[in-house]
Amino acid sequence: MASSLTFSFFIIFTGAALLASIALYTRQPLLMAYIVLGAAVGPFGAAWVTDVNLLAEVANIGILFLLFLLGLDMQPSSLAKTLRKTTVVALLSSLIFASVGFLVCFGFGYSVSESLIAGAAMMFSSTIIGIKLLPTTVLHHRITGELMVGLLLLQDLIAIFVLLILFSMSSGEFSSLALMKTLLALPLMVAFAILAVRYLLLPLLQRFDRFHEYIFLVAIAWCLGLAELGHWLGLSAEMGAFLAGISLATSPISQYIAINLKPLRDFFLILFFFSLGARFDLALLPSIALPTLILAGLMLAGKPVVYRYLMKTMTRSKALAWDLGFRMGQISEFSLLIAYVAVGLELISDEVSHLIQATAIVSFMVSSYIVVLNYPTPIALSDKLRRD
Repeated sequence: MASSLTFSFFIIFTGAALLASIALYTRQPLLMAYIVLGAAVGPFGAAWVTDVNLLAEVANIGILFLLFLLGLDMQPSSLAKTLRKTTVVALLSSLIFASVGFLVCFGFGYSVSESLIAGAAMMFSSTIIGIKLLPTTVLHHRITGELMVGLLLLQDLIAIFVLLILFSMSSGEFSSLALMKTLLALPLMVAFAILAVRYLLLPLLQRFDRFHEYIFLVAIAWCLGLAELGHWLGLSAEMGAFLAGISLATSPISQYIAINLKPLRDFFLILFFFSLGARFDLALLPSIALPTLILAGLMLAGKPVVYRYLMKTMTRSKALAWDLGFRMGQISEFSLLIAYVAVGLELISDEVSHLIQATAIVSFMVSSYIVVLNYPTPIALSDKLRRD
């Protein structure tokens, strides 16, 4: 069935509204409804939405805005304050999870390079889910939020480095020259972002701050402009959007922008998770089911334990350490980005890409269940645990 953009959006949001209602009545996390809807009506399901290129564009736009909004909440000062505490934890945990992912994939007969990339995808926890399920008061005013933001930001930096390595291998083999060019492009882009925000964006926003529509337009233009710059410099549009958010995070207007763009964030969250389900080829599921269950099980069971014991030196509260561990007990949207980039560069097969995607979907769902049912969140099903 051919689908126009209007029809696709009708199916996505009408279906999301119906399944979200069922999910709330049956006390299920909402993101599960979006993923299931994508798998059900996408090109590998009922095929009501069949334009794979359209879905890819929707997902890419969603990731850009999500990373921009996440960057707005991740002030560089948070990294500076928690760097001493969290660097060792971030590096050790990344090494442990990458090793587990590599050993599992290599044990199932995948090549060394594919196993290394799949292992790298296991290193990170989801910034989207971690921040989305953390109450705002905890995020900004308590040690839980401070430690989580520090760890997630460090993981995001490691993920960006992994992506730089993948882009440097675009010719099919590792190129130190290409990596060097990419590494040189990154500080140039950072310097441009800092100067542009200081001498152009902030003066404009301060002069016309009474016009809310103007602030909205400037924020969106800055996000998309830096995304295009990142792509032009040979980095990625996703890195550009994330940097666009971070570069504005220290300005007084950042929280106003973040708060007022929340509806846009939620809009793209639905599209992001719908696209995640729709782009998954169900025909490959039998061949990757066992490694997916093993990988997802090891991540879901292992990440809380690893974080609990690595963070015991940073907090005396065992409950707080377990809380952080379970909130970060999934893999990341950066893992999906690594899978999409690597398969696009023909560094991994479709099967390995879908293995990473399937592990992400399972870990997102199960981790969300664990957090929503046991810890304070803005979308908790229990009134006792619901915190804004």
